Amino acid sequence: MGGTPELKFYNTMTREKSVFVPIDANNVRFYVCGVTVYDFAHIGNARPAIVFDVMFRLLRHVYGPDHVTYVRNITDVDDKINARALREYPGMDLNAAIRLVTEKTDKQYQKDVAALGCLEPTVQPRATDNISQMIEIIEALVTKGHAYAAAGEVLFDTKSMADYGQLSKRPLDEQQAGARIAVDVHKKNSGDFVLWKLSDADEPGWESPWGRGRPGWHIECSAMSSRYLGDVFDIHGGGLDLIFPHHENEIAQSRCAHGTSVMANVWMHNGFLQVEGRKMSKSDGNFVTIAELLETDKLGGRTWPGEVLRLAMLMTHYREPIDFSVKRLEEAERLIAKWPVAGPSDAAPDASVVDALADDLNTVAAVQALHALAQAANADPAVLPVFAASAALLGVLPEKKDVGADLTAAIDALVQMRLELLKAKNFAEADRVRDELSAKGVQLKDGKDAATGERVTSWEIKR
Repeated sequence: MGGTPELKFYNTMTREKSVFVPIDANNVRFYVCGVTVYDFAHIGNARPAIVFDVMFRLLRHVYGPDHVTYVRNITDVDDKINARALREYPGMDLNAAIRLVTEKTDKQYQKDVAALGCLEPTVQPRATDNISQMIEIIEALVTKGHAYAAAGEVLFDTKSMADYGQLSKRPLDEQQAGARIAVDVHKKNSGDFVLWKLSDADEPGWESPWGRGRPGWHIECSAMSSRYLGDVFDIHGGGLDLIFPHHENEIAQSRCAHGTSVMANVWMHNGFLQVEGRKMSKSDGNFVTIAELLETDKLGGRTWPGEVLRLAMLMTHYREPIDFSVKRLEEAERLIAKWPVAGPSDAAPDASVVDALADDLNTVAAVQALHALAQAANADPAVLPVFAASAALLGVLPEKKDVGADLTAAIDALVQMRLELLKAKNFAEADRVRDELSAKGVQLKDGKDAATGERVTSWEIKR
C-alpha cells in the first residue's frame, strides 16, 4: 500500500528481522495462542495479550480495520480442568461440568484483558468447539503416513517429517515428547507426540474413528488456525515458552496434513516475565493474577489501574525478559500522570510512534515518542489530537474518568466554598479544602474570567 510504513518483524523461524509482506493485504491474518481457562489468568498471561493487541492495532492502522483477522484461541481441554470439573460438579455430565468451569474463568479473562486495554480479537474459538476439525487433521496425518495408532493413542511420527525441528533448532534425538496428556511407552520414536488419546468414563471425550477420546494439546491450534485463517497465514504469535514443544508440533501437524512448506510466514514470541526479580510461583508467594492486580492490594499494598499495568509492560521490548515490579508500575504511573487527558481522535498518529512500532513493535521507542508528544500537547493544545491518536495506537489513551452527577455536585459545592473562603481571605481554610479534594483525587486549576477578571476554578479527576 502506497504511503504506508514499511513493517519489519523479527521471525523466530529465521532468527532475523525482515520486511513483512502479507499474503493478501486485503486480509492480513494472524493467530496467537491464548490461555488455558483452568483458573484466573496470571500477569504472565497478560504479556502476549498486550503485545499482540499492539500488533493488532498496528496492522489495523496500516491495512485498515476491515482487512485484518486476529484469532486468539481459548484452550478448554486440559487434565487440570477435568479434575476441577469433577471436584466442583460431582455427578454432573463431565463435558457439561467442564463448560461451567471454563465459562467462569473465560469470563474473568475477557474482563481482565479488557481492563488492560485490549481490543477483542476477530475470533476467539474454543478448543471444544473444534473437535471435528481436529479429527479431520488427524485422519489426514494417518492417511499420509505421518501418524499411527498405538495402545489407545494416535501419535505423530516425528521421523516421517524430514525437517522436523526447524523452529526450535533442536536435533531430533534431543526432542522430548510434549503433550499435556501423559504419553505411555508405545511410541516408535522418543519425540513422537499425542494427537488423540482414549478417555476413561470419568474423563471428557468425543467420538472418533479411534474410539471415544480427547485431543492432545498441539492439535487444537492447528485445527483452529486452519479453520479461521487458512492452511498458510501471515503471523503466528505466543510466548517464548511455546516454541518447543507446542509451536514446533503445530508446524509438524499442519504442514504434513495440508502438504504445505510453511504453516505461518512469520513466528513471533514474547519474552519471559518475572515478578520482583524472581520466577513467578505460588510457593515463592509472588504469583499474582491480573484480577488481583486490578482489584486487590496483593502487589505493593494497593490496586493498579489497567492502563498502568499495560504501560509497564510496553516499557520493555516484547522480546526481552521483563521484571514486573512495584518500582516499574510506579514509574509507569508517574509517566501517565504527566500526560494530558484526551478523548478519541480522528487525527493520524504521529510518524514517530508509527515508525517505532513498525520496527519490530519497538514499544520502548514508541512510549518515548509518545511522551514527547504529551509534553508538546501540554504546551500547545493543537497537538492534543495527534497525541490522542498516537496513544490509542499503543492502547494507552488516558481518558477522563466519568463521575456521577451526585459526586459532581458535591465537588462543585466544595470548589465554590473554597472560592468564597478565598474572597474572605481565609487562606488557611481554603487550602484545607483544596488539600481535602486533592486527597480524594480531584485536581483544581485556578484562573481568571477573561470578561470579568474574577477568580474561577475548574477541576478534573486525577489519574
